[in-house]
Amino acid sequence: MLSPRAPAPIPRRRLLSTSAPSPSRISIGDSNRISFSRGGEKKRGRISSADTPAGMATDSALTKLAPLEAILFDIDGTLCDSDPIHFCAFRELLQQIGFNDGVPITEEFYSANISGGHNDDLAQSLFPDMDHDKAMRFMDDKEAFFRKLAPGRLKAVDGLHDLCRWIEGRNLKRAAVTNAPRANAELMLSLLGLTDFFPVLVIGSECDRAKPFPDPYLKALELIGASPDHTFIFEDSASGIRAGVAAGVPVVGLTTRNPGKALSDAGASLLVNDFQDPKLLSVLEELKPVTENGQA
Repeated sequence: MLSPRAPAPIPRRRLLSTSAPSPSRISIGDSNRISFSRGGEKKRGRISSADTPAGMATDSALTKLAPLEAILFDIDGTLCDSDPIHFCAFRELLQQIGFNDGVPITEEFYSANISGGHNDDLAQSLFPDMDHDKAMRFMDDKEAFFRKLAPGRLKAVDGLHDLCRWIEGRNLKRAAVTNAPRANAELMLSLLGLTDFFPVLVIGSECDRAKPFPDPYLKALELIGASPDHTFIFEDSASGIRAGVAAGVPVVGLTTRNPGKALSDAGASLLVNDFQDPKLLSVLEELKPVTENGQA
């Protein structure tokens, strides 16, 4: 295994702690919109187009999903802002082996060429002249370095735990779907306190084809018994969004790190900053999820 030096500081973004949120209500906007609270209760009022601020109009591809049955989540960059940790690991190890003549990769290069990619594909694209087995050993070393860096650094995206409680309160089906290696995915879910929240974890490399092909999302729908007509996906990468769109499921793109234009071009139905974004809360209000007693 490569022996990395101590990494440079990771770029920071304002995020919630991964510890369980406080029991106090979290309310966004005025009383006419959803506010998440413990136990899945929802403070609601009527939302009309006149009440909805400019730019908050919900996409028809999402609103036609009502009543909402399930939500699928990517992990890296979606549940947590892990891209800075991955970037740091790639930058350090690529520099050590003389990639790009030893010049450190930039965040722009990472976003355009690495983020959201599957390791088999990345090994080929980053090292086209290297023996594939050797290239995959580099990828394995990079993942081990990520797992070393993640504890104490991995942070939940704003509003995640409140959204999870809201989902549990309505008994919505859910699954985590990722191109990350299983060891990474299980570590991230554990650090976020979400191991028990997701009854299904789908790993791209364990499917016939990983993202950007639809196979992982199609497998998740099958395993949880959900219809694509009443499901949407949270994703943060163009690759993942293309996978969701190819599976016939609308995708909400999170602009945690990747450019919004790239996510829109990949087919995202809606772009949000995080899980507290008023645009998202407006969508959830209109989707009228089925509750535990079967009522919308």
